[in-house]
Amino acid sequence: MEVITKIKDIQNLCESLRIKGKSIAFVPTMGYLHEGHLSLMRKGKEVADALITSIFVNPTQFAPNEDFESYPRDIERDKSLAEQNHTEYLFLPSNNEMYPKGYLTSIQIEGFTLKFEGVTRPEHFKGVATIVAKLFNIVKPHFALFGQKDYQQTLLIKQLATDLNFDINIITCPTIREHDGLALSSRNVYLTKELRQKAGVIFHTLENAIKIVEEGENRRKVINANLHNILRSVPEIKIDYASSANADTLVEPDLYLPGDRIVLLIAVFLGKTRLIDNAVVSVPSDPKVKPYYFV
Repeated sequence: MEVITKIKDIQNLCESLRIKGKSIAFVPTMGYLHEGHLSLMRKGKEVADALITSIFVNPTQFAPNEDFESYPRDIERDKSLAEQNHTEYLFLPSNNEMYPKGYLTSIQIEGFTLKFEGVTRPEHFKGVATIVAKLFNIVKPHFALFGQKDYQQTLLIKQLATDLNFDINIITCPTIREHDGLALSSRNVYLTKELRQKAGVIFHTLENAIKIVEEGENRRKVINANLHNILRSVPEIKIDYASSANADTLVEPDLYLPGDRIVLLIAVFLGKTRLIDNAVVSVPSDPKVKPYYFV
């Protein structure tokens, strides 16, 4: 595996690969790699000739009161894991390389980014859109791979690619989970042993909501109430949001129609650790299915 730290060097490498007719898969990460990241790398190698992974903890997507400085980092461990999972080229730029003195540009996507994560973290998606656009311009991959755990972010990246005409196939891969369903996240390391034992309630909440939708419940407020009630069974949980929305647009109708795809979105604080998760479920198209009535 070759480690590259300069933008010009990775651009030259990618241009050389394209001239040779090689397809490029790209996995952008913030490091502290876990099985979710590694699954993206393995998928990338399946769909393309060359695999490039980047590690960059992007300062512009963190608010001043968030965990940029304390975000978990272990570069040597990450290098080893990336190499073991088919990464041929690791792009490892510095902050000054990505945001040199005099940098003034950012990208803002409106609409669905202004709700859910966009409420709690109002500058977050601007930072994400900006860094992803920069990385896309640097690497110019044929495929870019992202995990479903950051669901709203995946919609943003698809919108970014469409609106700015990036000729890139965006691939969204399933969330990878621990034994009790907790979505893998670099921030899980923040959880104490006691709180980690209670974190499985998030996945349990999603499973229950999937069940009631598949049984016919199509009222948004009832689905949302079900999410809230189960999460509140754990006193240490503080709900940021627990909501359902149209999976493609994040529009929140009063009633979902037969065949609609619903995304169930959860963000909570468990102690001081903020955790997010989601699941997608379809409303049954069989009109004979009776609505589920929440008690």
